[in-house]
Amino acid sequence: MTIDYHTLRNWPFQDVEQTYTARDAMFYSLAVGYGANPVDVDDLAFVYEKELRVPPTFAVVLGFPGFWARDPKSGIDWVRLLHGEQGIEIHKPLPREATVIGRSRITRVVDKGEGKGALLEIERSLTDKATGERYATLRQLTFCRGDGGFSADGGPSDEAPSAPPAVPDREADYVCELPTRPETALLYRLCGDDNALHADPQIAHAAGFERPILHGLATWAVAAHALLKTLCASDPARLVRFHARFTAPVYPGETIRTEIWRDGNAVSFRARVVERNIIVLNNGTASLR
Repeated sequence: MTIDYHTLRNWPFQDVEQTYTARDAMFYSLAVGYGANPVDVDDLAFVYEKELRVPPTFAVVLGFPGFWARDPKSGIDWVRLLHGEQGIEIHKPLPREATVIGRSRITRVVDKGEGKGALLEIERSLTDKATGERYATLRQLTFCRGDGGFSADGGPSDEAPSAPPAVPDREADYVCELPTRPETALLYRLCGDDNALHADPQIAHAAGFERPILHGLATWAVAAHALLKTLCASDPARLVRFHARFTAPVYPGETIRTEIWRDGNAVSFRARVVERNIIVLNNGTASLR
């Protein structure tokens, strides 16, 4: 099958209702590295129920519609999907517990050409079930490597999104190094993404990796943690927007160095693995309040 523009733009996502507790929020924080230093009082606020803070990136695992692209009606070659970019806009800090509604829609379907793949932009809003207040808007760019050329017969295709800006060509203003644990991927998969690539050595090897890799969204969350710690005094309410492009995988147990440039409330960043000196997130942008 090939993908159909109108089918995807009108994909019938169902609302996803999810109730989370303070324990769920604390487990997520532990999974992405908060609390690694037991005497870091700023990190403790995210993993201890006394005056608990919830990381803004926790929103990415809430109200998720599941791996809908596996549905044959999508026409997507789901085996060849790549998560290209992820962004979040925070409207209101997440409370320590709530029942939320996730509403997803496809906002862009781009044909890059035969043999060049296609792009899907997916937007998800996260709102409080009881009050209707919006906590976050998430935008994901997915690269469908096997689905280019669907508009070759004159069918529609949206314009590609603007490329995220490059980081400044100067030494970073701040650097924050945060460790990941050897079992980080095994913890993070219990937050909702149980892809065996992140747990089973045989599957990871078959996919071309020496061992299971860390989820990209866990790496993304570590970089957000670095910005909160470095620029926001670990106050989730000060982070307004956060966006990055995925460029390489991380192996659990590696150290992630986030390099940060600040111009007022506008921030640029990238992240690299210290042990291999490989950039794993790039073209990062964030806004502070």
